[in-house]
Amino acid sequence: VQLQASGGGLVQAGGFLRLACVASGRMFSNNGMGWFRQAPGKEREFVSAISWNGASTLYADSVKARFTISRDNAKNTLYLQMNSLKPEDTAIYYCAAARGAWGPRGAHDYAYWGQGTQLTVSS
Repeated sequence: VQLQASGGGLVQAGGFLRLACVASGRMFSNNGMGWFRQAPGKEREFVSAISWNGASTLYADSVKARFTISRDNAKNTLYLQMNSLKPEDTAIYYCAAARGAWGPRGAHDYAYWGQGTQLTVSS
């Protein structure tokens, strides 16, 4: 499985952006997916996750009500709609494919990772 994340960039605080992650292989539609991020000097942290069919989603408290995760299994694509962006959202964002059908919070539960896409939010 290969994951290709895109959509990052430079945006002003209060702005919005949508990340996408295209997956190759049959695994995508059967597995949970997640987004993680890593800011400079910090550890990678959980952002959001979604179950194989999109029925169940999880969010970190820091992004709840601002970010929305979704997926299109027909297109093998995972999305992260990010609204009301803050400077503290600045990080490299990674998409990942879970080992099972659900979208867990722990990074160790993910088997495949994309290369990351940089988001910079200016104040």
